[in-house]
Amino acid sequence: MERSIPIGKARDSRLATRDAQVAAGTPEFRIPSFEFRSWGFTLIELMVVITLILILASFAMPMYRIAVVHAREAVLRDDLFTMRKLIDEFTIDKQRPPTSLDELVDAGYLRGGIPVDPFTGSNDTWRTDTEDVPISPDQSASGIVDVHSGSEETSLDGTPYSGW
Repeated sequence: MERSIPIGKARDSRLATRDAQVAAGTPEFRIPSFEFRSWGFTLIELMVVITLILILASFAMPMYRIAVVHAREAVLRDDLFTMRKLIDEFTIDKQRPPTSLDELVDAGYLRGGIPVDPFTGSNDTWRTDTEDVPISPDQSASGIVDVHSGSEETSLDGTPYSGW
């Protein structure tokens, strides 16, 4: 883009100087323009983008944490349902309740071993309820009748996991 040159004697002298430079093969003098933009981003542009990313992340993190807790609660519900069902099956098949969760594994009811409590991270923290179970009208046996999580945390609905 060429800058406008004033009309008159000054214009003629500039043109003459320019023509002399071109004829002599010297590089043309270039008037600096205000186009200092290079191929990159300015610091303020980077700061605006990073700020927007941080704002979006601050909205996403609580939702992510809630989704993780929902998934762990679903795993806990499924594990409790499975173990309670297998305790009932063991009691019906063997005519007595199991004395420990390891007995369910040894008898082949829990093939993969005792599941890991998703909130304690261990398979040794399960809490069991032991009662006398009537086997026949004149006979009863003591054993596990129910299982609960060993976690002291409370669920998203406000009930403790150990009460599930």
